[in-house]
Amino acid sequence: MMFKTLKAYQKGFQLAMAVFEVTKTFPKEERFALIDQIRRSSRSVCSNLAEGYRKRLYIKHFTAKLSNADMENTETQVWLDFALTCEYISKDVHDQLYEQSLEIGKLLGYMIQHPNKFNNR
Repeated sequence: MMFKTLKAYQKGFQLAMAVFEVTKTFPKEERFALIDQIRRSSRSVCSNLAEGYRKRLYIKHFTAKLSNADMENTETQVWLDFALTCEYISKDVHDQLYEQSLEIGKLLGYMIQHPNKFNNR
């Protein structure tokens, strides 16, 4: 199984791309602040999954990377809240992206609780 076939990776990638698209409309003064932060955290979910997957034979390392992915996913939720409060996105867009993030969190939580299910080379 390749890391790109993981549902958490696929959904994380979709969310990161959605975040990229929506942040194109943010004000220029947010370029090195909110835009940079939310793009980095959303992309880090996938990069941590990819890194951890390559070391999945080492359960502690694998679960640590999964935990990092979960942490970055939660950080993305915080930035979505800021984007909503600053009125850079609508409530509907916020809720849609936030719901995607919650689903990713559930998938990551399952992987953290059952790392051996992903240990087949």
